[in-house]
Amino acid sequence: MEGVPTSSTPVSPDRSQAENFVPDPNRWKALAVCLLGGAMVLLDVSIVNVALRSISLGLHASGDALQWVLSGYSLTFGLLLVPAGRLGDVRGRRRLFLVGLVLFTATSVLCGAAPNSTWLVVARLSQGLAAGLLTPQISALIQQLFRGRERGKAFGLFGAMVGISTALGPLIGGLLIQLFGEADGWRYVFFVNLPIGLITVPFAMRLLPQASDEQRSRHHDLDPIGVLLLGVGVVVLLLPFVQEQQWHGNAKWLLVPLAALLLAAFLAWERRYRSSGRESLVDLTLFSRRSFSFGTAMITVYFAGFTALFFVLTLLLQFGLGFSALLAGLTTLPFAAGSGLAAGVSGRVVHRFGRRLVLLGLAMVTLGYFGVIVVVREVPDHLIGWVLIAPLLVGGIGSGMVIAPNQTLTLSEVPVAQGGTAGGLIQVGQRIGSAVGIAAVGSVFYAQLASSHGNYNRALQHGLLIAVLFLVVSLALAGAELLVGDRSTEPDRAGDGARAVA
Repeated sequence: MEGVPTSSTPVSPDRSQAENFVPDPNRWKALAVCLLGGAMVLLDVSIVNVALRSISLGLHASGDALQWVLSGYSLTFGLLLVPAGRLGDVRGRRRLFLVGLVLFTATSVLCGAAPNSTWLVVARLSQGLAAGLLTPQISALIQQLFRGRERGKAFGLFGAMVGISTALGPLIGGLLIQLFGEADGWRYVFFVNLPIGLITVPFAMRLLPQASDEQRSRHHDLDPIGVLLLGVGVVVLLLPFVQEQQWHGNAKWLLVPLAALLLAAFLAWERRYRSSGRESLVDLTLFSRRSFSFGTAMITVYFAGFTALFFVLTLLLQFGLGFSALLAGLTTLPFAAGSGLAAGVSGRVVHRFGRRLVLLGLAMVTLGYFGVIVVVREVPDHLIGWVLIAPLLVGGIGSGMVIAPNQTLTLSEVPVAQGGTAGGLIQVGQRIGSAVGIAAVGSVFYAQLASSHGNYNRALQHGLLIAVLFLVVSLALAGAELLVGDRSTEPDRAGDGARAVA
C-alpha cells in the first residue's frame, strides 16, 4: 500500500499509482457513513452484555436462550464475512453495504419487538448475518477511497470506531435500561438502531461510490462450494467455544478437529478451483504477503485477550459488586476514551513508525490488564470503580495503537480489488479470537467462582490472567514480524549502500 510501511522501515509512496488515482471528492463524507454503519454493528457485540438481566426479567428467558442471544450473534456474524467481502469485491461494495445496513436495521427492530425468547434468538441470529454482510465492505471501501497517508488517517478513524464502539456498548446499554426500566429497557437496546439506520441509508445511497461499469459487466465465479466449506467450517469451529458454558462434557471439543478437516478441505478445494482457471473465493496468495499473514494472526490472538476483559469485568461489577447496568457501563468509559484518542493519532503516524507502534500498543494493553488484576486484588470493593480508571485508560490508549495501525499495515500489500475478501478474513480472525478468548477466560472464571464459593474478585483475577497470556502471544507475533521485516530489508540496504558508493 502506498505510503505505509510493511516493516519497521518507513517507505515512500508509490508515485506511479498515486498519480493514476483520482480522489473521490466525497471520500471523507463516505467514510463517516461507513463508520456509522460499522459502529451500529460493533455496539451490538458488547451492548447486550449489560442487557441480559433485563431480557431475563422481561421475557423470563432461560439461561440457554440468553447464551444464544449473546453468542449466536457472533456465530452468524462470522459466517458471512468472507463470502460477503468477496461478493462486494465483484458486485459492488455500495450495494452490499446498503443491503446489510437495511437488513441490520430491520432485524434490530424484530429483536426489540420480540414477544418471547425464541423470537429474540432467531432475530438475533438474523441480525448477525446482516452484520456479516455489512462489515467487510467498510475496510474495502477505505482501501478503495483512500491512498497513501490519507489511508492511514482513515484507518485511524476506523480503529477509533472499533475501540469506542466496543467499550461504549455497556455504557449505552446501561443508560437505556436506566431510562426505560429493567423490564423493557432491553428492547431499546435494539430499537436504538432504527433511527441510526434510517439516517444512514439515504446518505449511503448518495455518498458511497458505485461499482464501475467494468466491474458490473465482467463475469465472476462465485465459488459456491468454497463458500459452503468455509461457512460450515467457521461455524463448526466457533460453536463449541460460544457454547462452552452451556454444553457440558468434553464431547463438544470433537467439533474442533472436524472444523480443521472442513477448513483443510476448503484450502484444497480453493487450490484446485484456482488451478482450473476460475476465480476462487479466497486467493490464497494473500497469505504469502508477510504483512497480511502476520497481521491477521496477531489480531486474532489479540482479540482473544482484548474482548474477554469486558465480559468478565461486567460480571464482576454487576453480579459481584452489585453495580447497576449504567454504573457498570460508565466504568468502561476510560478505556473507550483512551482508545478513541490513540487510534485517531496513531492512524496519522503509522507511516512513520510501522509495526513498532503496534508493539508499543500491545505492551500498554498488557500493562493495563495487569493493572486491572492488581486493582481488583488490592483495592476495597467500594473504591474499585474509581481506581480502575487508570489501568483502563492505559489499556485503552494501547488498544487504539493496535487496532487501527494493524489494519493499515495488514492491508498494506493487498490489491484494492481484493480489499473486501481480505477485510472479511481479518474480521473472521477477530470473531474466532473473541469466541476462543471468552470461552477460555470464562471457563477459568466460572471454575474459580465455583471453587471460591462465589468470590467474583478472585474469579476475575484468574480469568484475566488467561487474557494476559493471549496478549503476550500477540506481542510475540508482532515482535517476530518486526524482526523478520528488519532482516528482510538488510540486503536492500546493503545494495543501496553499494550503489551510493559506486
